[in-house]
Amino acid sequence: METEQKTRSGKLPAVGPKDENGREILLSLKNVDITFGKGDKAVKAVKNATFDIYKGETFSLVGESGSGKTTIGRAVIRVNPCAAGEIQYKGVRISGKISHALDREVIRNIQMVFQDPAASLNERATVDYIVSEGLYNFHLFKNEKERVKKVEDIIEAVGLLPEHLTRYPHEFSGGQRQRIGIARAMVMEPELVIADEPISALDVSIRAQVLNLMKKFQRERNITYMFIAHDLSVVRFISDRIGVIYKGDIVEVAEAEELFNYPLHPYTRSLISAIPIPDPKLEKSKVLFTYDPSVHDYSEDKPELCDVGHGHFVYGNKKEIEEYKAIREAGVPMKSVTFRSETEAAEAPAPEVEEISINEEILDTPLHDTGSKWYSVASFFLPPVGLIAGGIFKHFKHIRNFKACLKGALAGFGVAAAIVVLFLILLIFAVI
Repeated sequence: METEQKTRSGKLPAVGPKDENGREILLSLKNVDITFGKGDKAVKAVKNATFDIYKGETFSLVGESGSGKTTIGRAVIRVNPCAAGEIQYKGVRISGKISHALDREVIRNIQMVFQDPAASLNERATVDYIVSEGLYNFHLFKNEKERVKKVEDIIEAVGLLPEHLTRYPHEFSGGQRQRIGIARAMVMEPELVIADEPISALDVSIRAQVLNLMKKFQRERNITYMFIAHDLSVVRFISDRIGVIYKGDIVEVAEAEELFNYPLHPYTRSLISAIPIPDPKLEKSKVLFTYDPSVHDYSEDKPELCDVGHGHFVYGNKKEIEEYKAIREAGVPMKSVTFRSETEAAEAPAPEVEEISINEEILDTPLHDTGSKWYSVASFFLPPVGLIAGGIFKHFKHIRNFKACLKGALAGFGVAAAIVVLFLILLIFAVI
């Protein structure tokens, strides 16, 4: 009853609901569908997504490009509407139509750090205004002195200097821009931050600095992260729990080490096997595990996300879930990466060689072999010359030009033959 009254007044409860283990559920997605387009052109980008994010943890959502990771993140901040299901924050529904006051509370408590630091910052605004914009919109300062203090403190916390506040985004490097984006989010003192691949556009040397900065804020302010990424090698070491998404379906959710030790769904195994190995010899002899969706038969027994024990959820039908449970209960860690022996690696064909040969064949194609229509026109009016030219083109592998000349010459000979036949017929009628 108290929660309903707070919701109507636009106030979120101080503490969210607890699960059976006593952990506070900060964000909860329940059977969420997200669809783009209407009618026959409708595309379901996310299907029946269900998972919880607990207070103070880092929950990572991983998958290949186009799988629906960012779509879910944008749905949480109410940019993408839900076609079905609901999103709850501290037990309060924040998806769909909500009051203006509650909408402002959601914006205040949930911030997003975007993938491209250059595109997410207003190039015409100074850093001071970019970081202060949220403070202005929500009146989070008593006077100008307090605003300046908050902005300078957060800028220094992300590793920049107060004199940077008067500059514009184009004057900074990619790593510095991302720090500005983090400062813009953190100055609002949010409880949940959606980090949409915040390091993918940065140099490798800068990535660790940004990740350490985000972990520092998490320790100091008890911030919860929903970390969207595709690099599992990074995700493993920063995440408390990981959700794997494939073409809009959440196929596996588990704690980080649990997921890497027991990757039950074959798509998860394929992602883990694709992680590069620093040793070039091992990388060369590594056998990639390729995921084939046709191995699943969902024609009759429909799949769903089920708990197989140990806080491990896997997407599958009843038969698959029983197999996954048996594998997990056996307690033997699964190997997603296998290696060929030295003999097999030496005998195995190198894909790079095949690619080079294909490129060489493409380069062997003459540059001026365009098959221009003018070759056909000239050959039509001068068929013998066209045949000779076609023969020369063929000798030098100008196949398109050869075909154009041959086509024009044959058409020219055909028309000439028709004229000759017509002339003979008229001559015969004249004689008769």
